[in-house]
Amino acid sequence: MSLIREKVRQAVGLLAEFDVDCWVTFTRESGINGDPSLVFLAPGDVTWHSAFIISRDGRARAVVGRYDQRAIAETGAYDEVAAYVTGFREPLVEYLKSLAPAKIAVNYSKDSEICDGLTHGMFLTLEEVLAEAGLAGRMVSAERIVSALRERKTAAELDAIRRAVRAAEEIFGKVAGFIAPGRTEREIAAFMSAEVGARGLAPAWAAETCPAVFSGPDTAEAHYGPTGKVVAPGHVLNMDFGVMVDGYCSDLQRTFYIREQGETGAPPDVAKGFATILRTVEASMRAIRPGVTGFEVDAVARGIVVGAGYEEFPHALGHQVGRFAHDGTALLGPRWEKYARKPLQLLEEGMVFTIEPRLTVPGRGIVTIEEMVVVGGSGAEWLSTPQTDIWLV
Repeated sequence: MSLIREKVRQAVGLLAEFDVDCWVTFTRESGINGDPSLVFLAPGDVTWHSAFIISRDGRARAVVGRYDQRAIAETGAYDEVAAYVTGFREPLVEYLKSLAPAKIAVNYSKDSEICDGLTHGMFLTLEEVLAEAGLAGRMVSAERIVSALRERKTAAELDAIRRAVRAAEEIFGKVAGFIAPGRTEREIAAFMSAEVGARGLAPAWAAETCPAVFSGPDTAEAHYGPTGKVVAPGHVLNMDFGVMVDGYCSDLQRTFYIREQGETGAPPDVAKGFATILRTVEASMRAIRPGVTGFEVDAVARGIVVGAGYEEFPHALGHQVGRFAHDGTALLGPRWEKYARKPLQLLEEGMVFTIEPRLTVPGRGIVTIEEMVVVGGSGAEWLSTPQTDIWLV
């Protein structure tokens, strides 16, 4: 509840900053097709057409179905929560008329999925409502408002993320003693999932792929569930894993080497790959600061990996983390078509990013580290405890 009040107040300041008169989040049956911004505005899902209107003068009002009124009113974030039974149009039109805003920001975006919560049908309905209110043609994209609201983390949000990071690191520490030749990827994942459940937590993304476990060469490499593949000596094993604490996520990756008989450390090819990734993570972290673009940071990392003789990694260096493991608009990535304008966004204080370069060691597997940082006033600060040595099994 306090977080909703905090984010609504933050939104008022953003409207003034971006010279917008009001921001409208308009949604229905949010459990099926909800707006990603709703989590900052309401304590749960809504059923019927619902509008959350925040004005730059500090007023905040919700228009919702009767049975959703009490829960939203109890957040204390709204001056008034108007409830309807037969239809939403009359109370919504009346309130918008009284506001008479020149610019009405709504949640659509060509470039950012996190800001594109207004469905086409609801967009058309809202157009009709605004025409009834004499406000046709005043809609603008809320991308800048929604992005800033998600990306500029408050102290409470950062606290939850830090706790999610600590919990994931504890579980990584436990599974390090469980990994052994002969165990399968599924067995390792099940061990970690049991640790998550024992703490009363939830995985940071779908349980089918969190944790993801990849042992040795010829794996799916990412975004794939653990298999029956058996861990064997000579394998590089990496895991992608995170948990959710109080609605906020962690997202980390760690790399292990399964020693052959007689080996006391990683062989030269694996050691070189890990040292390259470690150098890449550290250089990337130093490059992150307010005012630089994501593609500039990505270029630093990509240059180190390619310069060491490896193929460039086929994804962005890092994404933002928040209510979702992949959150926010700004991205540490190359200027590729699939990333649209995200790598061109300027980094801001309060943004939380992963740093996750990777490379392939032929015949061994994927070497990668994924750390989490927060952008501070003059540079980045670690949220995770960096992996500085390959973990030996």
